Amino acid sequence: MRFLKRRLVSLVLLTALVSPVVLSGCEDHRVYDPYYNDYHVWNNDEVVYYHRWEHDTHRDDRDFNHRSKDEQKEYWTWRHNQDHDHH
Repeated sequence: MRFLKRRLVSLVLLTALVSPVVLSGCEDHRVYDPYYNDYHVWNNDEVVYYHRWEHDTHRDDRDFNHRSKDEQKEYWTWRHNQDHDHH
């Protein structure tokens, strides 16, 4: 019985530790744009814009966080221009 209780406690602790990590993968997150001093929600909609920017500017598909600061700035400039074009 003692062994079962330890396993149960271990399972509960593991679940408590892992749950926020697993759940955070499902949430949108905000990304700060230092060039325009605002935030963007990085969700599926933003990913669509980002992939379109990669395509339109003939760039390889690469994670935004792995891009140079110059490329990130180019993206945010392009992205803000997209917002203005559609409003």
